[in-house]
Amino acid sequence: MVKPLLGMKRIGILLLLCLASLSSYGADEWKLVWSDEFNYQGAPDPAKWDFEEGFIRNKEAQYYTKNRLENARVENGMLVIEGRKEHFKNPDYRPGAPADDWKHHREYEEYTSASLITLHKAEWTYGRIEVRAKVPEGAGVWPAIWTLGSDKDKVGWPTCGEIDIMEFWGRTPDKIAAHTHFMGPTTHKHQSDGKDLVVDKPFDDFHIYAIEWDSSKIDFFFDGRKYHTFMVDEAGKGADNAFRKPQYLILNLALGGNSNDKIDDSKFPRKFLIDYVRVYSK
Repeated sequence: MVKPLLGMKRIGILLLLCLASLSSYGADEWKLVWSDEFNYQGAPDPAKWDFEEGFIRNKEAQYYTKNRLENARVENGMLVIEGRKEHFKNPDYRPGAPADDWKHHREYEEYTSASLITLHKAEWTYGRIEVRAKVPEGAGVWPAIWTLGSDKDKVGWPTCGEIDIMEFWGRTPDKIAAHTHFMGPTTHKHQSDGKDLVVDKPFDDFHIYAIEWDSSKIDFFFDGRKYHTFMVDEAGKGADNAFRKPQYLILNLALGGNSNDKIDDSKFPRKFLIDYVRVYSK
């Protein structure tokens, strides 16, 4: 008797949460087209999620693992992305690699984590992307909710475009940030646009991070409050604009990196918790 009642209770709570979030921006304007409520146990749904694997970018300290429950799992109704301090053999190690070859010169790595992606499984051009999540605390953590252009492998970054729905750096524990990155249409160099938002201890609770994106602008929201707008034409006026093309979603927990502080080893494991991901279309 207990399990069915708990299940009904959870469904009711999720329905109320969905209605509450929709009420803030007009439920009649949007249709849910993709979601993961994480109402299961074990590995993230392979029909919806894939993984980045290895040392990927920014000279970050963690090795991203694939299909490893210690780093990414679903439990208690949420996705857990866990950064761990552990002696982990680097599969990409190359004996004799120079010290500045940060992906290959270390035989063992001291940190692991996970980066989940929807590439080749789901992508979107425009809509509302909404994630309810709780960021971890501590120096060196770098959780993010973001998108990249689905043509990244073809055109490269930043030509593919990047939308940072939420970034949090442990070195600035009272701020979250929103950014876009793109190739300047006249400079033909990397350009970015963004804004920080002061938030008191964002790691103490769950918050809703969202964008509303159309052909003219991208609005960024924190708990229903719009705090930044990016005008899409800044990246070009034509159809080749990266933000008028499909993007895929990334959820990851990075550690360290070339723009981050020294990692505080006293607070591991670090957990980035995601309650749900929802994508709406007009």
